[in-house]
Amino acid sequence: MAARDVHTDDIRDLFSRAMSDMYRAEVPHYGTLLQLVAEVNTATLDANPQMRARLENGGEVERLSVERHGAIRLGTAHELSDIRRVFAVMGMHPVGYYDLSVAGVPVHSTAFRPIPERSLRRNPFRVFTSLLRLDLIQDPALRAKAEAILAGRRIFTSRVLKIVRVFEGEGALTRAEAEEFVREALQTFCWRSDATVDIDTYRKLHSAHRLIADVVSFKGPHINHLTPRTLDIDSVQAGMPGRGILPKAVIEGPPRRDCPILLRQTSFKALEESVVFKQAGSEAVGTHAARFGEIEQRGVALTAKGRKLYDNLLASVRRSVQVGASSSAGSYEARLSECFSSFPDDWTELRGRGLAFFRYSATEAGLASRAAGEMPLTMDALIANGFLRYDPIDYEDFLPVSAAGIFQSNLGTDEQNNYVGRSNRAQFEEALGIAVYDELELYDQATRASLERAMKQLGLPRLL
Repeated sequence: MAARDVHTDDIRDLFSRAMSDMYRAEVPHYGTLLQLVAEVNTATLDANPQMRARLENGGEVERLSVERHGAIRLGTAHELSDIRRVFAVMGMHPVGYYDLSVAGVPVHSTAFRPIPERSLRRNPFRVFTSLLRLDLIQDPALRAKAEAILAGRRIFTSRVLKIVRVFEGEGALTRAEAEEFVREALQTFCWRSDATVDIDTYRKLHSAHRLIADVVSFKGPHINHLTPRTLDIDSVQAGMPGRGILPKAVIEGPPRRDCPILLRQTSFKALEESVVFKQAGSEAVGTHAARFGEIEQRGVALTAKGRKLYDNLLASVRRSVQVGASSSAGSYEARLSECFSSFPDDWTELRGRGLAFFRYSATEAGLASRAAGEMPLTMDALIANGFLRYDPIDYEDFLPVSAAGIFQSNLGTDEQNNYVGRSNRAQFEEALGIAVYDELELYDQATRASLERAMKQLGLPRLL
């Protein structure tokens, strides 16, 4: 009998690569983006040996070529609970709670991703997963109709759920089961051009919000983008038009910096795709826009103190400049850079002021000094003498304002719904079936674990 010994990291790697192949076939521009990002990353590393050395020291160069994040939108609590079980087979767990309703998008979300450092290095595949807030549909009749439509659909094959139950009972899968799991799970995320509603219902849902129409009108949560990671998003943004791709007006997130922080994202507009709608005794052909291209650049994860400073600065920018209109792109970027000039752009200051998370490691010089019996007694002295190294911890998560900005730019900038004050994390976690992980706690644990390991190697088991 075949052994059930396939690691969840390997299953995630199989799935993410299969997903990438599927999306490349469905959205040709995605393949163009991959090529552009690969060229920019190679040029950036060649031009910046210091960056290359830092990434190589953290084991991050290898993950660049496979790193992706996708996004899906679900309609019911049952779907969210089942997707959690499916992602668990791939070693992906819900991290963070994101309320996008405050930005006019009627969903709340989490990100399924690997958590251990070794798993992130193997393949940091993430899926930003949103649950539709049916309670935010104002028309009671339309809300009831949407609920009935969603209640009647099944987004997973019976076979994939059976394999999930095997995993939950046995703790692992055989190679054959893992490969079948990937094939079956992909069916949930593929594009289907036949709608489950008639065109009149679609138009009503679309009028309530374009995202509501996207969730309710189809058989499943087609993957709506798959995002590669770049080391220089400004170069990718500038290079997209030359590849026949028109990017959104502004890059979401912080401005360009020497020491990147959090997450910067850009995209091209959603494709207008042909859709066949159900009609009484006939069919009607229309279009639907949902799937688009996105690129991201990741920086260091910020502490609660750093994140508060970031949020305050970004809020001041957005209050003073309208975001999204192409005519204001230049003024927005100028204002963004002006406001963020007060945010330290130096690794030493970011660490010293407790604004960002870092991973510590003992250096060869430090190990040699221990052997010689010469060891400073403070962390700052260890760092100053080159005995203790610190490297920024990548931000593995998302930003609600940026996510909403990407959604709005691709689903229509005319959406002005206001759902402020309707956050409901308890409702989301009840639907999910478990509490989401706190991303700040995860980064803090990674910092502490690395420091404890380094201190032990240096013969200083106590944190200084």
